[in-house]
Order: sequence, then structure tokens, then C-alpha cells
Amino acid sequence: FLCVCVSRLSGCLITEEGCSSLVSALRSNPSHLKELDLSYNHPGDSGVKLLSALKEDPQCGLETLRLISCGLSERSCEALASVLSSQSSTLKELDLSNNNLQDSGVKLLLASLKSPHCTLETLRSGDDCCLHQNQFRFRSEADLCWTEEPSLYPEESQVSR
Repeated sequence: FLCVCVSRLSGCLITEEGCSSLVSALRSNPSHLKELDLSYNHPGDSGVKLLSALKEDPQCGLETLRLISCGLSERSCEALASVLSSQSSTLKELDLSNNNLQDSGVKLLLASLKSPHCTLETLRSGDDCCLHQNQFRFRSEADLCWTEEPSLYPEESQVSR
């Protein structure tokens, strides 16, 4: 039978050091972890960089990562963009709501969506910004735009331009 593991560690005061321990544990023991929620913790940009190193582990099949209100900056976006464009990426949902990503960080994430290896289906970067796979397309290699198609999830806000 199939075991889908979910780890909800929201609000557990996890810091960069905790992320290091978590990554170490996940690497030492083959994991079936599909969903990881570290929202309302304090991993910082360095902790996210440590987590992003899991992309190199062929045993890691993480599909959902939630980092809501973690005090992240555009530096976290660099590491996450690398994950999204990685050949071994399995991430389908990424929630970075209520962080200080800045325009430059969001642009890095959006650029990674162009990678043929990107498996992401949903990207959230704020209360009013949620992209679903059917809402973005590329007119050219250097241009990302939103489509005008209605969301499959009417309860969520459309992407603001």
C-alpha cells in the first residue's frame, strides 16, 4: 500500500539549526515525506538554503512546502528557484505567503517556472497572489504573463498584475 507522509511543524519555533537537524534526519533515513509545513517558524534564509539542498537527494519526493510567515527575504527565493528548476524537482505546491520576498525575489521564482524541469502547479506568495498552473503561460522565452482564464479554485483570489 502507499504511505503518504505529512509533517506539520507549523509554529514550533524551528530555526536555522532546526532546519539543519531536519535535513540531516531526512537524508539519513529514506523518507516518504510528501508535505512539509514549516509555517510560522524562524528558519531564515539560511534555513531555507539548507532545505533546498534536499533537491540533490534522489530519495526526496517532497511535493508540498509551506513557509508562511517565516521572515524570509529575496535570498530564500534564490535557493527555492534553484529547487524549482532542478532536474530532480518534485515540488508541486509552494506557499511563501506573508514573507518579505520583494519584487526581485518573486521575479526569480517566476523565472524558474520556465524550466522544463519545473513541476510546480501552485505558487502562493501572498494573500492576493496565487498562481495555478492553468494561469500562467509563456509568450516567449523571456516573457511570463498571466492568462485571463478563471481559476479552478474560485475561493482563492486571482493574481493581481
